[in-house]
Parts: sequence; C-alpha cells; structure tokens
Amino acid sequence: MRLLRHRPAPPAPAAPGDLVAEADSLHVRLGGREVLRGVDVVVRAGEVLALVGPNGAGKSTLLGALAADLPAAEGAVRIHGRPVGEWTAPELALRRAVLPQAATLSFPFAVADVVRMGRAPHPSSPAEDELAVAAAMAATEVTAFAARPFSALSGGERARVALARVLAQGAPLLLLDEPTAALDLRHQELVLRLCRERAAAGDAVVVVLHDLGLAAAYAHRVAILRAGRVAADGPPVEVFTEGLLSEVYDQPVEVLSHPRTGAALVTPRRGL
Repeated sequence: MRLLRHRPAPPAPAAPGDLVAEADSLHVRLGGREVLRGVDVVVRAGEVLALVGPNGAGKSTLLGALAADLPAAEGAVRIHGRPVGEWTAPELALRRAVLPQAATLSFPFAVADVVRMGRAPHPSSPAEDELAVAAAMAATEVTAFAARPFSALSGGERARVALARVLAQGAPLLLLDEPTAALDLRHQELVLRLCRERAAAGDAVVVVLHDLGLAAAYAHRVAILRAGRVAADGPPVEVFTEGLLSEVYDQPVEVLSHPRTGAALVTPRRGL
C-alpha cells in the first residue's frame, strides 16, 4: 500500500496592492559583518519593485532575506503576513520563486527537465504541469533548445532557462537577482517585459538591477540601497535625482527625461 503525503495548496490570489512580503527593521549579518542595517521595505501584488544601488549595498542580501534563504539577525521578514520561519519549505515554494545570480547544475539535465523542476511544489496534474512548462519556455524563448543539455548552453541561454523555471513555478512572489546580467539587449527587454506582465497578472516582482535605465523604464517602484540601508524608496521619476544618485554611486550623473515617455534617463556625467 502506497501512502500519499499531504501537499499544501497554493495561496489564494492577492488583490492589486495587497501586501505580499515585507522586511521590518531588518538586520542581516554575514561572516560577522552587518550587511543590512534596519531595512524597511514592502512588496505589493501587481507591482515591480527594483532594488538598485552600488556593489556591496546589500541588494542580493535583501533579496535572500525576503526569500527566507538568509536569516534575520534582528527585525522580521514576512510573506503573506506570516514570519517566514512559520512556513514550511513546501508552503514557501508555492508562495515565492527565486532566481539566483548564477544558475549551475551538476548533472546534464535537458532544458525542458530543468524548467519542469519548477513544477515540483504543485499538486497539479501532469497535463497542467506540461502546459505551464511549455508556456514558460515560450515566454523566455527557450523552446527551440528544449532537448539540449543545460550544461551546453551559453550564459545568456542558461539565464533564460533559469527564468523559465521560475515562471513555471507559478508562485505569486518572484524574487529575481540580476536576471539581465548575462543577456543581450533584446533579451534584457524581454525579461523586464515579462516582469511587468507578471505584475499585471497580479504577481509581486522584486528584481535586483544594475541598469538604472531598465529600472526607470520598467519598475513601478525602486528602493535605492546604500551601505546596507534604504536611501530612498518610491517611483523612479521621484527618487532618481541627480543629487541622490551622484552621492549614492560616488559618481556624477545626469538625469534626463525621455522625450517620448517621460521616464528618467540616467547617464554618467562625462567630460569627453
């Protein structure tokens, strides 16, 4: 006789603007160093939140804490109103999907199998799983090499396959760490459009970005981190100011208004 283990059900859909995740007075220490120092941030359904800031500011650490992958030394992280420590691993897998900076696998899984791993938390039927996998691969433009080994792909192709796995997981909170870092111009735009589409469908998306132009164009809200603290939080057109960005990045910048869309355009001030 085979015993069937209970599998948790996915969460109910959130309404636009509902609080999906939050960090409250969050401190995180890594290797004896305080990386985050009293960070407050909220993540809402229907919104793309970009985390920006210089190297070492704490962006990836904040993302890891929101994912429940890094523990809080002080303060709290909550997902759907509950401290992350109160969710089981299967429950968390149905509530948040995480894209790390680097996607590596020790075995030569086929691309389709890697994407299919995203369906592991779901109590859905195989037919539903395959529909989700096919849709995620089509959205990230990796269908053409579904049978190829993941290890044989370029860095940009691996990044898109890893994103497809996250999309196939179907969690209402997407936590993406530098998803455009290895991508060409076309696929950078594709990934950020997908972020906006997921937000329009009701998901909450948190994305770590270094490209301030992408953040200004696609994020509903940005949190600018500096030395483990949030220096500013709000719509890009409001918080992307020349004075603040020049101070945070220790580099003079110019902030211009796009002539057609009005979005902020950030460029280093150069004396060429």
